[in-house]
Amino acid sequence: MRQMLFKKQFGAIALIVFLSLSSILIILTFMYNNYLAEEKYKTLQKSCESIGDFVKLETEKQDNYSEYAIYYIMNNLADVSECDIFITDQSGVIKICGCSEWGLDATCEHSGTQLNAETINSIISDKRNTISTLDFYSGPHYTAATALDSGQGFVVAADSIDEARNLMKRIAHIYIISAIVPLALMFVAISVMTYRLTKPLRLMSDAAKAMARGDFSRRIPVTSDDEIGQLAVSFNQMTNSLARLEEVRKSFIANVSHELKTPMTTIGCFIDGIIDGTIGPDKQQYYLGIVHDEIKRLSRMVESMLSISRLEASETEIKKEAFDFKELLLGVVISQERRIEQKNIDISGLDVLPDVTVNADKDLIYRVVYNLVDNAIKFTDEGGKITFNIKCDQKNLAFRIENTGRGLPQSELPYVFERFYKVDKSRSANKESTGLGLYIVKTIITNHGGVISVSSVENRFTAFEFTLPIKG
Repeated sequence: MRQMLFKKQFGAIALIVFLSLSSILIILTFMYNNYLAEEKYKTLQKSCESIGDFVKLETEKQDNYSEYAIYYIMNNLADVSECDIFITDQSGVIKICGCSEWGLDATCEHSGTQLNAETINSIISDKRNTISTLDFYSGPHYTAATALDSGQGFVVAADSIDEARNLMKRIAHIYIISAIVPLALMFVAISVMTYRLTKPLRLMSDAAKAMARGDFSRRIPVTSDDEIGQLAVSFNQMTNSLARLEEVRKSFIANVSHELKTPMTTIGCFIDGIIDGTIGPDKQQYYLGIVHDEIKRLSRMVESMLSISRLEASETEIKKEAFDFKELLLGVVISQERRIEQKNIDISGLDVLPDVTVNADKDLIYRVVYNLVDNAIKFTDEGGKITFNIKCDQKNLAFRIENTGRGLPQSELPYVFERFYKVDKSRSANKESTGLGLYIVKTIITNHGGVISVSSVENRFTAFEFTLPIKG
């Protein structure tokens, strides 16, 4: 089965080559046979006409022509043309034959033989090459004939087609023998080309089977820039994407396990402590508060994961409507006023923002803005600054939020929008964070046809910027 495509490709090309060469041989044979027949007819017809002219001259000199004088002319033409030449009477009976035997005693095996007069007249009227047995030969002959003047009879010339057939066989043999070497070289070239053409496909098949087993390490070598080479490049890109998705999947499972295990372990320990009396009644309220917070964090995480699943599966319908983006942003900032005042954060840019109407799902965009503002407040140092900016053109709105603080390492920027991403790998810096907010933000913006990006300089600032389509 692995060689099926190679066999099909090689067999198809080989068959085409064989049929092409066979067609050429048939066409050449047909054309050469017609050419040979025409030339043979011209020779035979010319011989008949020459003998007829000589008989006419002899008849004009005397009332009757000399049979032996005519015979010598016929014999010479017969030897030169390698054919049989006869003179018959009006009924088709052979009177003079151009063979050597007739010259000895005016008789031969052909003398007195009755030829078909109707056939002779048909040959004369056709005025073209005619193949006939003349009701005399056992096999077909090229024939030509002409009528003598004054109804004296006919001059008939005939030549067997066996010689022409033998010549065509020799030509075919020469053609076949001369084609063997080119055919061998051609089949070798076809074999190599077909193998090179099908090799990447076989490698892709093997790599696909390996991927089905979970092995994403296979890559297809790109040896050309044609369609097969482009297919190999696309296959390698697909393999890289699948490998990346597999890593993300494993990381996702590991992160989910970690994120769920930590609060559940905490909850279990405190509940066990309360049940077995390790935690006294005076401290139970305090630890129950911790359990309550952990349960709320688990609830937020499950809710976020459900939201991600709905967004990725396109189950969340995007209900677009026209609304004032500035008004939505101001509402989010005002809702966080207490947290902003507690950290003494300076808010900049809100007073100069333009009024811009966008066409999007208001609830989802509210969630995007809320998450970005919440992150900015969360990671801005005491007494820091958050700056807002809006730019727009005829098609898109560009929103930017920048906060001062310790920023993000450049090596971490490509992973900011991934599930469960946290700069603090120990996950202890922020107990409330699930690491899913920015992934949800990116998914919502992408589903709206926008683009979101992040930039940061360590110990200076972090900025998020996204685009949305403007109304209309």
